[in-house]
Amino acid sequence: MGQNSSIEWTDNTFNPWWGCTKVSPGCTHCYAETWATRYGQDIWGPRKPRRVFGEKHWQEPLKWHKMAVEQQRRVRVFCASMADVFENNSSVEHEREKLWRLIAETPMLDWLLLTKRPENMCSFAPWAGDWPANVWAMTSVENQHVAEQRIPQLLKVPAIVRGLSVEPLLGPIDLTPWLSEIHWVIVGGESGSEARPMDPMWVRSIRDQCVATDVPFFFKQWGEWGPGNDSNSTHDTLQRLGKRISGRLLDSRTWDELPSHDVMEQVM
Repeated sequence: MGQNSSIEWTDNTFNPWWGCTKVSPGCTHCYAETWATRYGQDIWGPRKPRRVFGEKHWQEPLKWHKMAVEQQRRVRVFCASMADVFENNSSVEHEREKLWRLIAETPMLDWLLLTKRPENMCSFAPWAGDWPANVWAMTSVENQHVAEQRIPQLLKVPAIVRGLSVEPLLGPIDLTPWLSEIHWVIVGGESGSEARPMDPMWVRSIRDQCVATDVPFFFKQWGEWGPGNDSNSTHDTLQRLGKRISGRLLDSRTWDELPSHDVMEQVM
């Protein structure tokens, strides 16, 4: 958890708990599990305990909200980088209820709820009708098969902003059947020692789909593998450069687009 998050597409991150269970190929080299293991936390898997936190931890978003009110600017909060809010695990039900109350108390924070379990979003969330204006519904997709499973479930969520995190991108994906109801697409490659390469043409295809349909596109990173300095080449040779050197340039520019002003005016 932290203010001024290092994750490029959010301002802050907040974790109501740590721990999860892997559900699809995108989870294979889960950075959150690796990070938890470094801290000696054995919290991955359906029968493992989750790490929960005390009151001081839960006070942090209230501080962010106070600052946002004072500065009269909205703040994006990614929830949760080390867990899945919509995991079907009864041991975190108390924390999930605390999260719903926290969201209600912080209307100047835009809560980005990113899940690999969009089928649980409507039934687990406490909002019977339209979701609060400060809650963005998002799901992760890594290949075409997962996209076809998860995106229709996401589209059932009555949120003002619905977004996709296509990270790690593991194959070509055609998002065009759903982009008319999607407000934001993030794409990124995998990092870490066992990272799988991401073909630049997969990235360009999704970018072009978004450009053609006026959907904001955000390119987060190449990850461990990148096209080197010539990110504008149509015949890229991927190299293992490391996340820092691979960078974020796609065709000689960064792509940092956010949901459109027309959408966000409904939130203000």
